[in-house]
Amino acid sequence: KLTNRRKFTNELEATSEWWRLAALVHVGSMSSHWTAAWVHQIRSCNRTEVLPGLSFEMNTDYNKRLMNSPSSTLARTEIPIFSPLPSKEKCSNRFIPDRSSPNWNGKFNLLQSQESRNKNNTMFSDSNTQASKENQIYNNVIANEVLGTRLEQSPSREIHTLKDNSRNLFEFQSPAKRRLFDDASKMAANYAVSPLGSDSQNLLCSATKPPRKIPKAPYKVLDAPDLQDDFYLNLVDWSPQNLLSVGLGTCVYLWSANNGQVTKLCDFQSEGDSVTSVSWTEKGNHIAVGTQRGYIHIWDVTISRLIALLDGHSARVGTLAWNNDLLYSGSRDKSIFQHDLRTPCSITRKLKAHKQEVCGLKWSPDRQYLASGGNDNKLFIWNLSAETPIQTYADHEAAVKAIAWSPHQHGLLASGGGTADRCIRFRNVLTGQSINYIDTGSQVSTHGYSKNHIVIWKHPSLCKVAELSGHTYRVLYLSVSPEGESIVTGAGDETLRFWNVFCKPKTSKESKSLLNPFPCAR
Repeated sequence: KLTNRRKFTNELEATSEWWRLAALVHVGSMSSHWTAAWVHQIRSCNRTEVLPGLSFEMNTDYNKRLMNSPSSTLARTEIPIFSPLPSKEKCSNRFIPDRSSPNWNGKFNLLQSQESRNKNNTMFSDSNTQASKENQIYNNVIANEVLGTRLEQSPSREIHTLKDNSRNLFEFQSPAKRRLFDDASKMAANYAVSPLGSDSQNLLCSATKPPRKIPKAPYKVLDAPDLQDDFYLNLVDWSPQNLLSVGLGTCVYLWSANNGQVTKLCDFQSEGDSVTSVSWTEKGNHIAVGTQRGYIHIWDVTISRLIALLDGHSARVGTLAWNNDLLYSGSRDKSIFQHDLRTPCSITRKLKAHKQEVCGLKWSPDRQYLASGGNDNKLFIWNLSAETPIQTYADHEAAVKAIAWSPHQHGLLASGGGTADRCIRFRNVLTGQSINYIDTGSQVSTHGYSKNHIVIWKHPSLCKVAELSGHTYRVLYLSVSPEGESIVTGAGDETLRFWNVFCKPKTSKESKSLLNPFPCAR
């Protein structure tokens, strides 16, 4: 019997249940809630299968004494079976976090998206832009060292150059060479002087494009008396011959950007008419002038002579657009006329789709699509042959005057709405899909209205590049210089302001030396 009892005791000691019971009986300095937990396990295991073919039964008298002891919390509170431990009392003063289960990479990207969203809501400044780029590089270094994302290039706001840790589908290197290369890189990283990894070092050493500096003050200001403060007119246009035409009241003036000479082209005061729109041809030798009474005057600037007078509209002509020898005019009479100066009857086509005044016309760079905007909040796309628009957009909530085609991406069109809309919308006319939009917070004419400033946006990130202030009235007219570096803006404050916006980077001058007679040869 003694031998069997020792054998049974040894088998019980080999099990985890025996050690739990032994810890309960012999450890008297344990806290009350731990004691209650162990007693709860004992109660739920009064008859527990310890070993195959063996069973263990607690002494009932000892159980009663244990339950009635003053140190046991079970004498005062009854813990239900399978109930969790009380969460108010901590089991230990040491906390060991578990970093294996959470998706830290996803949380880091979510934090980055929230930061970028907050940056878009803040006002623009050069210091904020530089600080945001530095913070972006810092965040990428942290991501490399903590999350192992392996970013090696300084990414933009949207696009990240991310190395995938997984292998490619097609391998062009033997596994042995790949293993040797990995071992060599690991060995070099172990003996590196910098505490940062190679990816972070490449990120910090990568070339970053410096922020473009745009002068906030205009380099020239001209007085423009009688410049009308009317949203639906187009009174400023810059020719390819570097001549700026401005409609002031009943007259049209020409200002030469080469020598600063001002010339008066025409005056309609004797006819009781006023200027409502001006537009240059592609060659820059002819200019079309629309008037309040619905006439269109074609002038030859080289000889300062009127060569054609076009009629047909019953109301003012607010916008004009040339396409080689074809002139398109939009009027308050809701119609768009196509004029061909080579035919006796100038009106060759009539486009009628707008329900209110037509205030914007713009041809695409390839001269295949015409975009027209009107006071009916509609934007229509026309081609050279159809009598009806091929595409219709009705997502604006105000008049559409500001229209521009992208010179870099074929078929990309941007349009801006009036005071009730305040949005610039981007769409691809080749597919008919809307790409993106941004709420500018003001009337989009060139723009704006609330702060009387000009805002330059970057596409496709749609972030502010600069804000140009100086006008005291809303900015309604804008034109780009023929070289594409400067812009001129006109407002109701009767001033024209010239800004250096798209300055080309300065090229380093080649040194002229006898030792280098052919500096341009490669």
